[in-house]
Amino acid sequence: MRRYYIDNLRNLTILLLFPVHTFMIWNDFGTKFYVWQGDNRLLSALIVLINPWFMPMLFVIAGISARYSLEKRSNKEFVIQRINKLLFPFICGTVLLVPIQTLYARKFFYGYDGGIIENIKYFFTHVTDFSGYDGAFTPGHLWFVLFLFIISMVSLIIFKFIPYERLAEKTGKLPVFAVLLLFIPIWLMYYLGNFGGFSLGKNLALFLIGYYVLSNDAVVDKIEKSIKWLEALWVIGIIALGALYYKFAYYGDLWVNFIGWLSILVLFILGRKLLNRKTGFTEYFNKASYPIYILHQSVLVALAYYVVGISDILPVQALCICIGSFALTMLLYHVIKYIPYVRRMIGIK
Repeated sequence: MRRYYIDNLRNLTILLLFPVHTFMIWNDFGTKFYVWQGDNRLLSALIVLINPWFMPMLFVIAGISARYSLEKRSNKEFVIQRINKLLFPFICGTVLLVPIQTLYARKFFYGYDGGIIENIKYFFTHVTDFSGYDGAFTPGHLWFVLFLFIISMVSLIIFKFIPYERLAEKTGKLPVFAVLLLFIPIWLMYYLGNFGGFSLGKNLALFLIGYYVLSNDAVVDKIEKSIKWLEALWVIGIIALGALYYKFAYYGDLWVNFIGWLSILVLFILGRKLLNRKTGFTEYFNKASYPIYILHQSVLVALAYYVVGISDILPVQALCICIGSFALTMLLYHVIKYIPYVRRMIGIK
């Protein structure tokens, strides 16, 4: 039986990218964005409430989905599917979409007035810190797609030597407290393959935990029975997270990984209880959410460049960028999905 709450959690998480990346225009993290309007502690604190769990949630869900996918596909079919859905759109997006973001970054920060072709040449011939905020090469938001492809290929080797069935019974006996303590290996793996804060090791750990642990119904049943104290701990933790950042700019790695993992467990159970049904939203965004992910940031950055030049009222800017980028991304998605071959570039079958 299909677990619709997993679909709905994935779709809702991807839609959060619009407010999160909008608020990044005012982040005070010490790193700029492609278009940056200066520090705003309140908007940065709102990002901090979401940031510890929303991308990790996608890797956990990807691990769960991989387990169900491999029940229907051979390893060879899985690899081909990953190449078509992840690697090919990553390459296309890196060539065609990400340079748009760096173009507007160069315009905004350096007054660049050249054309897109010249910018693409610059993009592929200059490497700095991979942020792309200076116009140099970056995978941009498509780091997630690249990481997920690499992690999927590495995990296939792990699955061969440690099949799910070998661990299922032992995993099912894990107490909830032990599941909660999994934030420790997640935190420790953060330092393995870390590229400017984007960690292959941490996301591999999340993917494997999704595959071996949270796809196990016995484990999820136990977590659901303990949801009341987990929810109470989560509410306290989220309030503390926001307050500590807003007041003291505190964002410690161990603390953030604990709150991030706790958030995933609580939201996973809330999704299981409240979102486990197929709706029009589910059916529509199951097809649309991945193309939306690939398209959204290039649209948002381009729109932000023009919006901040028209209005200097922050609430107006933020609303126009968030709502406008969502509307334009949806429009672009609906245009591209009817264009043969091009649709494959954004992950549409």
